[in-house]
Amino acid sequence: MTADTEQDLSTDARIRELTRKHVFVSWSAQRTVDPLPIAGGEGAWFWDHSGRRYLDFSSQLVNVNLGYQHPGMTEALQEAAARITTVAPSFAVESRAEAARAIAELTPEGLDKVFFTNGGAEATENAIRMARHHTGRHKVLAAYRSYHGATAGAIALTGEPRRWGSEPSIPGVVHFWGPYLYRTEFHASTGAEESERALTHLRHTIAAEGPQHVAAIILETVVGSNGILVPPPGYLEGVRALCDEHGILLILDEVMAGFGRTGAWFAFDHWGVPPDLIAFAKGVNSGYVPLGGVIISDEVAATFDDRPYPGGLTYSGHALATASAVAALRIMREEGIVEHAAQVGEGTLGPALQGLAERHEAIGEVRGLGVFWALEMVADRATREPLGADTMKAVHRACTERGLWPLVMGNRVHVVPPCVISHEEAADGVAILDEALGVVLGGETGGTTGGAQAR
Repeated sequence: MTADTEQDLSTDARIRELTRKHVFVSWSAQRTVDPLPIAGGEGAWFWDHSGRRYLDFSSQLVNVNLGYQHPGMTEALQEAAARITTVAPSFAVESRAEAARAIAELTPEGLDKVFFTNGGAEATENAIRMARHHTGRHKVLAAYRSYHGATAGAIALTGEPRRWGSEPSIPGVVHFWGPYLYRTEFHASTGAEESERALTHLRHTIAAEGPQHVAAIILETVVGSNGILVPPPGYLEGVRALCDEHGILLILDEVMAGFGRTGAWFAFDHWGVPPDLIAFAKGVNSGYVPLGGVIISDEVAATFDDRPYPGGLTYSGHALATASAVAALRIMREEGIVEHAAQVGEGTLGPALQGLAERHEAIGEVRGLGVFWALEMVADRATREPLGADTMKAVHRACTERGLWPLVMGNRVHVVPPCVISHEEAADGVAILDEALGVVLGGETGGTTGGAQAR
């Protein structure tokens, strides 16, 4: 063992010890915490202090869209830090103004104002506050299969079990079932049936809650943490029509799906359905500095023309963070990152993952867009019983042992690499996943009967 290697291992041990002793880690039982110390990264790869490299199929938390240490991003941050690093929201600064302009230019006509936050949870918090003040109503409808953040309002909007530990929570939040054909709540057999019946259910929910009391419906355009659920044809259009019928605002949560992740600037671009408010974060600057925000329709923004908006943040539009957004959006345009993400999804990831499903009986469904995919893992294709937690942990371990870092959520393997991943890297990653599934699932691999469903 060389002196450098000994030093690297010593650094790794010190970081682990300090983390266990002093860092309180989110969503974790603290006694079990032992995260991998990361030493560096480049493009779609990161490495630990021993020099072991991992191809990142998680984008950390689905936010490193531009990959690690993009030279244009690091240079822009260095230049911005040399100018001015922080300016209060009551002042104006060039980076904030330019970031708002660049973001607004990507949205449909009539969405021209941006309120900046520190991240996605605060974005959804402020979106519902704006909706309530604009409409004078207090109820907000959100889907059960959703995650909108962990602050008080955002976790109340969240429909999945992570909200349970924060209940009782803020009043006025009502949950409903969104479309998910593979595990349909509506006894549907086609995407058209699932869309129609899910919309009927939503209409009945609005009626039961009193449309005159409903300020907004909030949706993840493509559901993220709960399965990469791509809405069936007609669903988003139907939700928009219900909102228009009853004077309800449509809030689309694009925190995870926005800024290239689905192969479009925003996921709603695939369906041409304009919202009234857009929550964003993550991909807007690839997480290089904490940043999020709300894009506001002109009608909602006008509500606060002559009366103060009752909300704010010390770091709203932080000068360094917004400078990183300006750089990120410029780089994405110049390098064709959004188009590249679409091409990787259509040309490599989609076909390769479907091929994986044809070889592994435990893959029940493949679904996704761009670089935003999920494999639904099942113990039995006929019953669609989810694959157990221990087996999913084993899949994760088998991948990391082979140099691939996947994102395992429940009984799903989410395939969400940086948008800059090459076609070759994407194919190599799927090949590693193929091998890992073969090792873990043993006799369940090989030829299939009927093939997995794919959308």
